Formats: sequence, structure tokens, C-alpha cells
Amino acid sequence: MKSIRFAFALGGASLLSILSGAQGVTLEKLLQTTLEKNPAIAQAKASLEEAAGQRLILRSIMWPDAKVGVPGGVQGGHRAGESATKVFGFARGSFIQPLFNAAVPPSRRRGDVDLLIAEQQLNIAVVEQLYAARLAFYTALYNRELQSIREDQRQRLEQTVASQKDRYEAGLTDRSALTSATVQARELDPQIESAHRACVGARLKMAEAMGDDLAPGASPAEAEGELQFAPMIVDLNAETAAALKRRADLKLARLLVRAADEDERVIEAGYYPAIAATVSGDYVPVSGIHREDSTRRTEDISSEIRAGAVYTCLLYTS
Repeated sequence: MKSIRFAFALGGASLLSILSGAQGVTLEKLLQTTLEKNPAIAQAKASLEEAAGQRLILRSIMWPDAKVGVPGGVQGGHRAGESATKVFGFARGSFIQPLFNAAVPPSRRRGDVDLLIAEQQLNIAVVEQLYAARLAFYTALYNRELQSIREDQRQRLEQTVASQKDRYEAGLTDRSALTSATVQARELDPQIESAHRACVGARLKMAEAMGDDLAPGASPAEAEGELQFAPMIVDLNAETAAALKRRADLKLARLLVRAADEDERVIEAGYYPAIAATVSGDYVPVSGIHREDSTRRTEDISSEIRAGAVYTCLLYTS
């Protein structure tokens, strides 16, 4: 069994003691705010709701289709024994229930897969954004501590420079010792500046993860805490197997393959016949309403109902 032992500080298994204070943000608050306000996570949540609606659309092909209309109007003209103008209205409805459609099963599965894909995309967004926020938090702490250490080193070296200067002026040492001490002190200046820039950059990434809208000239929140290094053991074989099983991006890739297979089945279903039961009818509450363009008095519109089945088959497509 392969394993690696090392000191780990910037990962999720590191030990971190959180200090309370009036200014800054703790790791717990950072992660909670990221979950609530991060733009990428909010977009993934909206996509999940959209996928739920799309699943209803894909499932609707197996549901009945019912329509009701209420036409009305005024019929006028002059006929023997009839009034010149007559108001009429009637109800018209239709009901269609699919009996056989080869696209129904793959469409149902496709809607379910779409929802699972959206869920995994949300999981990926949450994992990535929380990891980025956590890494920025640890980076800010690390570079702040590094800057403090370098400043302490520079302060001690500057004291050495002052001591060497006094010794040089007293003639107790040559100029090379003073020059060497001065160079060592000045070499720390770019390192301190680099650590400061890295700390500020990490704080900006924290603000970005939390969805903060910083005003011009505003300073991002400080990271509250102190890093403590602790040894840990990583079993490569066990971690690899666990990652292959639970990683959200790998689950998403498998779901995309399933979605492509269901899309292919939906397309193939178009070559199979479809059968649907139909019921339609008209309800006319009055009598004596003639059909349009009819010259016979006996050809009136009356209530009726019709039932049957519709068979649809694709004969040719380019």
C-alpha cells in the first residue's frame, strides 16, 4: 500500500484555530456567505430549477391534451319565418390521450437525467467555489504570517546594520561587514512586498467568492485565524478509489453519456407509429343556428360528440 507522509497546511485537513475579533471574517462565515451569495452557485441553482421545468415538458408527451373553446357571435339575414338577427354561442372541446408512443420512456428518462445533470453541476459549483474560498482564506493567513516573519527578520537585520555602522565608525571593523549587513536587510524588502501583495490578492478572492460588491477604495475583509501545521498520512490507492467514486465532475461525465444515449432513443422513436385516443364534441345550447354557407333550413348546428383513435406513422423524411 502506497502512502505519503508530509506536513499539510493549505488543504481541508489542516488544523486551523479561529480567533474572534471585531474586524475580518472567519472561515465559517466565509464558507456560509459563499454558499448564500456566490454568483456561480446562484447560477447553478437557477439552472437546477430550469431543469425541473424542462423535465415537466419532456414528460408532457404522455399526458392527455384537453382543449375547450367557447365560440360565439351574431347570425343575421332574412329568411321566411325567422328573425333577422340571432345571437348564438356554443362550447367545443377535444381530448387526446396517447396510447402508444415509443418516445415516452426515453423522454421520461431524459428529463430525469437532465435534473441529475443540473444537480451535479450545482455540486461542482459548490465544491469549486468553497475550495477557492478556503484556499484564498489559507493563502491570506499564510502570506500575512510570512510578511510578519520577514518584517521581524528585517528589523533584526536593521539592528545588525546599525551595530555594524557603529563598529565601522569606531574603526572596529571594515566597510565590507556593514555593506553585507545592509544588503541582507534590503533583500527582504521585495519578499515582504510580494507577501503583502499575495495577501491582498487572496483577500480579494475571498470577497469575490462571497459575492461582495466592493466600492472604489474599499478594503476587502481580513482573514481571522492562525495556521497550525500538522502531519498527516495520505493513502494514494484509497484516495484514488474514493475520488473515482464520489467526484462530482466524474458523475457529471457519466450523466452526459446517459443523456446522449436517451437523445438517440428519442430520435429513433420518431420512426415508430404513434396511436392516440381522441374524443371531441360540440355543445349547442340553442337550436335554429345554421351552418355557414348552408342554404337549407334543416342543416342546423346541433350538439354532438365524436370518439375514435388516431394512428400516425412516418413514411418518409429527409
